[in-house]
Amino acid sequence: MTEARYDVIAIGNAIVDVMSPCSDELIDELELNKGGMTLVDEEGARRLYDAMGPAKEISGGSAANTLAGMSALGAQCAFVGQVAKDQLGDVFSHDIRAVGIDFDTPAREGQPSTARCLIFVTPDGERTMNTFLGASQFLPPAALDDELIASASILYLEGYLWDPEEPRSAMRRAIEVARSAGRKVAFTASESFVIDRHGDDFRALIEEGQIDILFVNEHELATLTGTDDFEAGLAMVKDQIPVLVATRSAKGAVGIANGQRAEVPAEPIDKVVDTTGAGDLFAAGFLTGHARGESLETCLRMGAICAAEIISHYGARSEADLKALVAEKLG
Repeated sequence: MTEARYDVIAIGNAIVDVMSPCSDELIDELELNKGGMTLVDEEGARRLYDAMGPAKEISGGSAANTLAGMSALGAQCAFVGQVAKDQLGDVFSHDIRAVGIDFDTPAREGQPSTARCLIFVTPDGERTMNTFLGASQFLPPAALDDELIASASILYLEGYLWDPEEPRSAMRRAIEVARSAGRKVAFTASESFVIDRHGDDFRALIEEGQIDILFVNEHELATLTGTDDFEAGLAMVKDQIPVLVATRSAKGAVGIANGQRAEVPAEPIDKVVDTTGAGDLFAAGFLTGHARGESLETCLRMGAICAAEIISHYGARSEADLKALVAEKLG
């Protein structure tokens, strides 16, 4: 097997996050699903944007956030995702390259426009996300570069992108390419509603041994397994996945790798400001450790440290020096 050029290549939604602090009253007034993620159409996205206070725009998307964290930790990463030829497409492309991630997927002509996620952050740090998926749903298999996919130690797939048909077939093809090159495939379930719709697909991928590393939170694990009993859920999946990682917010995280189990508590922080990207950054820390051959417990700790940094401020991109922070905390 050839030496890998990248630690991780990710396929995910190319989304620009538009974030703004807001009151609980505004959430009620706009009839938003507080703390949840709701899909909106382009007109809905425009209406919500008009209702927002001053906002901050930064390239986002779950897998792209994970790669930004990995890049900050010193990992070599590349991203595959679809933007449109428009202003937000330029914002996304600039931001992701500026943090050291290779991104070469050609922008798409015409409608729909680049995806955006309008995030309303209430005083309790809860984020209410309203996502217009736009161009990101039209990533065709033809946009994949087989050589690029095969050049990464780990292929990381974002569950959100399993929903639309074109990217789903692109991801299936990427799995084949990665597996035939002897690379690992990591998968994040993303959100319970994705499992509600595509659980049979995900369970089949797991049973067929197509996934090497699976990231779920406790709610996603319950949806995947059909049981609310966390330990029972772990028991149902752990023997089918070489590395299973389950996060539990304030209760920390559990990892099971080839029968070995490790648990870490959540890192203490003074105040939760904004939970956007906590799971994404947990994956960043874990995957970076895994790519370096660290122990299961160290990988989990790296994930917890990165997640704690991200929830201490607005936005899903780190503000502290993650590499220095991890080195200091791991001592």
